[in-house]
Amino acid sequence: MHFGRTGDIAEIDFTLPPDDRVTEKLWERLAAAGNEPLRVYVGCTEWGRKNWIGKVYPRGTKDKDFLAYYLKQFNTIELNALFYNLQPKQVIERWASLADEGFRFCPKFSDTISHKQQLKNVRSDTDLFIDHMQCFGRNLGPCFLQLSESFGPDRAGILQDYVRGLPRDFRTCVEVRQEGWFGGGAGATGGGSGAIAAGALSAAVQETWELLSELGIGSVITDTPGRRDVLHMRLTSPVAFIRYVGNNLHPTDYRRIDAWLDRIKSWVDKGLREVYFFIHNPEELFSPEMCRYVVEQFNATCGTALKPPRLMEKPPENLSLF
Repeated sequence: MHFGRTGDIAEIDFTLPPDDRVTEKLWERLAAAGNEPLRVYVGCTEWGRKNWIGKVYPRGTKDKDFLAYYLKQFNTIELNALFYNLQPKQVIERWASLADEGFRFCPKFSDTISHKQQLKNVRSDTDLFIDHMQCFGRNLGPCFLQLSESFGPDRAGILQDYVRGLPRDFRTCVEVRQEGWFGGGAGATGGGSGAIAAGALSAAVQETWELLSELGIGSVITDTPGRRDVLHMRLTSPVAFIRYVGNNLHPTDYRRIDAWLDRIKSWVDKGLREVYFFIHNPEELFSPEMCRYVVEQFNATCGTALKPPRLMEKPPENLSLF
């Protein structure tokens, strides 16, 4: 993930902010929801990584077999591939046929919907996307709608109209990125009708979070070094969808994960019952190691019994007997 990437992390404050009031309202609603089993999913963002051969995939693994081996190691994937290219139904059905009952695919909405058309005049594209996603069957997790960095709260009405039109049984989480959603910048993108007062923008932001809560649509929380504002700590549904960007096993990565597990444990104690935790890293080389650590911490902190990925240790380069 290039969003929020920065070269120098020495001066970054990685402290997690306190929960937003939106999250506190969620606990009030969940108080009478019962005690469902905790469901936790930890995974990466793609399976087609040749640099995982000899670590995640056995040596000699062909590209066509990457998914089959990925499914043996992890229980979810943040499926970015469909963002760029919506695959035919038979391809999606084949992917799903390889997965066991406990695996979840979490596809990203097509870029035609979110970026090219900016949610306008996309009903047929949305219907097509939803129709294809049904091919995942029981293995479909929440899909996530990632809006562009230019989509600010001056377009809140467009977002609100769009999510109102989604089927209630189609689980969705929304990721906003423009600074105005978090109190920074003007929040205007140039696509509206002139300047919008700060008070009106603030009201539009609050209305949007409240609508997501009302509709049961989740809000993606992204933890990336160069954009700490997007770490908004607003949960609008009983699903936590977290995108974590690491720094190739830097010591701060482990401290950040530990802090996240403490926070998630507090959410679980208050009624949260479903968590998706996706690991990003530069070039994704060390994402499997980070996933293993996250799984181990979930098991230790939340009492889950997740299966950590079993990684093969690569021999040192240029190994010699002499």
